[in-house]
Amino acid sequence: MSWGPPRKIRIILPPHLRGLAHISGELLLEVAGAPTVRSVLDALEATYPMLQGTIRDHVTQQRRPFLRFFACEEDLSHESPDTPLPDAVISGKEPLLILGAIAGG
Repeated sequence: MSWGPPRKIRIILPPHLRGLAHISGELLLEVAGAPTVRSVLDALEATYPMLQGTIRDHVTQQRRPFLRFFACEEDLSHESPDTPLPDAVISGKEPLLILGAIAGG
């Protein structure tokens, strides 16, 4: 399936990752191919190499335990990273949120 030209995906990172990447606010990132969590993270790490290994493991590519992915009020964290993003994210109406989870007891 051809996805046509690259899509612009809105991304919101947690404050500690925005600081590491020296960015403020929401990102607008060009993503080639099928718009999935994996393709967004690939594009994010290619554009901001200092984020490599912070969102997903260098070797296994698994999501780091205290980070979560949300879109359209849905938790995508346990979905396959190759699952297509919701249409509202693909169209730019909604962002993909990468949030730091809080642990406690």
